[in-house]
Amino acid sequence: MRRKMKPRRGEVWRVDFGIVVKVRPALVLSTEIDEKDRVVVGVVPHTTSVRGSRFEAAVSAPFLESGAFGVQGLAGAHPRQFLQKLGELKSDQMRTVENVVRLWLGL
Repeated sequence: MRRKMKPRRGEVWRVDFGIVVKVRPALVLSTEIDEKDRVVVGVVPHTTSVRGSRFEAAVSAPFLESGAFGVQGLAGAHPRQFLQKLGELKSDQMRTVENVVRLWLGL
């Protein structure tokens, strides 16, 4: 029996985004969902094709290749799309990503 995975805020997972986008690391940005909520987890995908955009959050972690989280790719993913937990970002790394999300959304 397959164990039910529960991605949590701050964790980085390999996520299957489908044929068009492919499998890639993604940061869980949303908070934990309740039973009454839709089963959607907010994620920011990681890319190694960095463009130098102000909407890319570069953080370094041993479980990630050199690159950045592209906040313009903010997406919702179903828990069954999460394939493997890679690691977890530190609080200062999360703040880096959150600040870029705020910039992009004008918050």
